[in-house]
Amino acid sequence: MNNMRFPNESADYRAARDALTRAETDLTRRIEEVAALRRSLPPGGTVPEDYVFTEGPADLGADGPTHETRLSELFGERDTLLLYSFMYGPEMSRPCQMCTSLLDGLDGAAPDVLERAGLAVVAKSPIERLRQYARERGWVNLRLVSSAGGTYNRDYHGEDERGEQVSRMNVFTREDGIMRHFWATEQSEVLPGQDERHVDMIWPLWNLLDQTPAGRGDWRPAFSPKRQAAR
Repeated sequence: MNNMRFPNESADYRAARDALTRAETDLTRRIEEVAALRRSLPPGGTVPEDYVFTEGPADLGADGPTHETRLSELFGERDTLLLYSFMYGPEMSRPCQMCTSLLDGLDGAAPDVLERAGLAVVAKSPIERLRQYARERGWVNLRLVSSAGGTYNRDYHGEDERGEQVSRMNVFTREDGIMRHFWATEQSEVLPGQDERHVDMIWPLWNLLDQTPAGRGDWRPAFSPKRQAAR
C-alpha cells in the first residue's frame, strides 16, 4: 500500500493516483519481462564483413586527419556494441531533427554507457559534415563514424531500398573474435496514426513529456541551437 500523500490532495485524486501506481508497477514488471526475453534471444547472424567506416579525432571539437575504423574496433574493450544509425545522408540538407534530439540525450549518457558497452553513431554523410554538425549541437562524448561508400546502412536497415535513411539502433556482440548481430529496433506502429516508437526507451525527451498533463501531443523538437541551462 502506498502511503505517500501530497499537500491538499483530494480523496478522488489519491484513489486515481493509487490506481495509476498499480498500472505503473505493472508496466515496470512488463518492461523487465521484455528485457529478459531480449537477453534470452538465441545467437543472431554472424556479421558478414568487418565494415569499414571513416572517423576523425576523438575530440569532436578538434580538426585533424581522418582515418579508417572497422566495426570490430568500435567495441573498444567491451564485448557488446550499440551502433545507432543517424538519419543524415549526403543528399539531406539537414539531419533528422528527431535523431538530433535523441542524440542530444545520448551525448550526456555516453560516458556511463561506455563503462558497460561500446557506443557509436553512424551516418552516411561525409565525416567532416558529421563533425561540423556535432560542434553545432555541442556534442562532446559521442563517437561519430561515416558509412559513406559502404553497405553497412543497407545491410543493417539504416537505409531502405530507395536509399532513404532510417533511424535504427543495432546491437552487436563479439565472442572469441566472432561478431554477431544481437538485436535491433524493429517495432513499428503501435496505435493507428502514431509515429514509430521503436527508440523511445532510449529517448529522454518523450519519457519526460509523457509525465506531463499535455503529454507529447503533436509537438516536434526544432533545430534551435542548444541552450545553456538556466542559472
